[in-house]
Amino acid sequence: MMNHRSLTLLTLCIFLSLPAILYAQRQRDERATVEDFDGIEFTGDDSTFYINFRFRMQSRLKYTSISGNDFGAESFEARIRRLRLRMDGYIYNPKLTYTIQLGFTRGDQDYDDTDVPNIVRDAVVFYHFTDNFYVAFGQNKLPGNRQRVNSSGELQFAERSLVNANFNIDRDFGIKAYYSPMLGEIPFHFKGAISTGEGRVANVTDDGLAYTGRAEVLPLGAFTNGGDYVEGDLEYEETPKLSIGGGYSFNDRTTRAGGQTGRYLAAPMTLKTSFYDAIFKYRGWAYQVEYMKRDAADPVGTDEEGEEVHAFKGQGINQQLSYVLNRNSGYELAGRYTWIKPHRDISAFESQTEVVELGLTKYFRAHRLKLQLNGHYQVKDGVYQTAYDGNNWGATFQIELGI
Repeated sequence: MMNHRSLTLLTLCIFLSLPAILYAQRQRDERATVEDFDGIEFTGDDSTFYINFRFRMQSRLKYTSISGNDFGAESFEARIRRLRLRMDGYIYNPKLTYTIQLGFTRGDQDYDDTDVPNIVRDAVVFYHFTDNFYVAFGQNKLPGNRQRVNSSGELQFAERSLVNANFNIDRDFGIKAYYSPMLGEIPFHFKGAISTGEGRVANVTDDGLAYTGRAEVLPLGAFTNGGDYVEGDLEYEETPKLSIGGGYSFNDRTTRAGGQTGRYLAAPMTLKTSFYDAIFKYRGWAYQVEYMKRDAADPVGTDEEGEEVHAFKGQGINQQLSYVLNRNSGYELAGRYTWIKPHRDISAFESQTEVVELGLTKYFRAHRLKLQLNGHYQVKDGVYQTAYDGNNWGATFQIELGI
């Protein structure tokens, strides 16, 4: 168990050596956005405070067929997937910024695993020492895999991949640091965090904390408007752009099956998650790949009610390729292939899974207003038969609207 001196030293080390992302231009990263953007704005008469309000919603109709010919009402999902309100700004000094984000749908509240209707997704304060070094204190996304850090409002499919669903480290309360040095014309980004390890609903910390670090390099220079964290090449990059990233999370003695997410455990377990990803864009083409792996010494346990529960130990890879048909048309075609392989320790609970998806998106105002039509085919154990147990196909139509 860590004493106060050890925790102080670890915090200092993270501040000095595990930071990440910032440009002088408009960015899509973890910090508050207070320049060059839309929404409803208010500024104090003496300029000692500023606040910007935004909202977005996703309305979804989804069909999933398991038997191959079932079109009953129970095969359809019709709901508001996300409804969020976000507030960004500063108080007293533009160096002291904040972000608050609230979610109002059941799927956004972590309710099914915790029985707590938690509407708070982000509540974090940032302090900017320089243009390329800042720190954060509060609750927001950990510096994990690229697709998870990327906003759900800037995805080219209606939902993130199954790799992200099984291995991501989500949000947590803690201390984070971000640093972005330049080596000539090449940006580097470093991020680090010490957090509770229990996710959004924790009231007190347990015996273990979570430690996360991530590094990125952009060997071909910066993307237009922070496009390395936006899916699809809507900016139509005139020169090739590439970002390569990787990181590691050590969640010591977490009390939840997914670390920061999942059901509560009767006895804690330690999760080790590694992630590697890259994104490439050029003249309407975009390709991204993501590999994640999780290890746990004993991934099978019980929940607080004595029922068997397991952490997803294993590995997975996700690949996406897309093309904007015309720079001004707003139409994009995309394909995605996802592969998940559970470790033999949890083979009694999970099967090897593959998902093939196709997507057609019409962007009216980039990702702020778009129509999405996706089709998918999910395969278990490498058996490409519709009637095979666990296999399914389906389609999703979604409208995204926001300011």
